Amino acid sequence: MAAPRRVLVVDDDQDVLTLVSEVLTDEGLSVRTARNGMDALAIAASWSPDLILLDIQMPIMDGWEFVRTYRQSPGPHAPIIVLTGGRSGPAYAREAGAQGSLPKPFSLSRLLAVIDEQTSRASRASSAA
Repeated sequence: MAAPRRVLVVDDDQDVLTLVSEVLTDEGLSVRTARNGMDALAIAASWSPDLILLDIQMPIMDGWEFVRTYRQSPGPHAPIIVLTGGRSGPAYAREAGAQGSLPKPFSLSRLLAVIDEQTSRASRASSAA
């Protein structure tokens, strides 16, 4: 049996963290959460997530700074999906170097589809390497 996929959820909204964490855990995923980019960097360095769901606007260290710092750290690096309430999600994702975006509010079925798509793609890429 394969190890559960690891998802790091980074958002300063505790309600988002709680909901997403509970849903993903119920789906059999291993989940860690962080309320800012600084905490997320520490978790990513010690836990090696398979996917990062990232809010852009947060205190202490925002999503932009998180992505820059994370990409400069030793790899491998997980795909990043930007979670944003604005209409500019795809543009933010491209500018930040993320693999995609998910607009808030999002449906749980769409969230699960994005996670499955991204972690399956990352798994295939690491198998081919």
